[in-house]
Amino acid sequence: QVQLVESGGGLVQAGGSLRLSCAASGRTFSSYAMGWFRQAPGKEREFVAAIGWSGGSTYYADSVKGRFTISRDNAKNTVYLQMNSLKPEDTAVYYCAARVSNIATMTFRALIDYDYWGQGTQVTVSS
Repeated sequence: QVQLVESGGGLVQAGGSLRLSCAASGRTFSSYAMGWFRQAPGKEREFVAAIGWSGGSTYYADSVKGRFTISRDNAKNTVYLQMNSLKPEDTAVYYCAARVSNIATMTFRALIDYDYWGQGTQVTVSS
């Protein structure tokens, strides 16, 4: 039932910025934990950032901490990933994910934590 649609990807120079958006529908967005993952060619899908059900807790991969910021606007049913100081190593397809049900074992960082996934948006960072 939950649908996630990513947007905002594109081509940028190293050091530049992009803001990704993920629009959600299907249930009560404010109740979802939301995450961003990415997958580069030949690599496994990896955790990037997540935000808790209330928005009060955020989580980041070490590789993006200090450069990326996750936020949510529940009134717009949208989660954002602001990406600054982009590096070529950030090049990947970025996926939005949602966890609807509250589980005690939620880590926010694992693919298996999430119930629903978007189709991804390409981010390419040139040298």
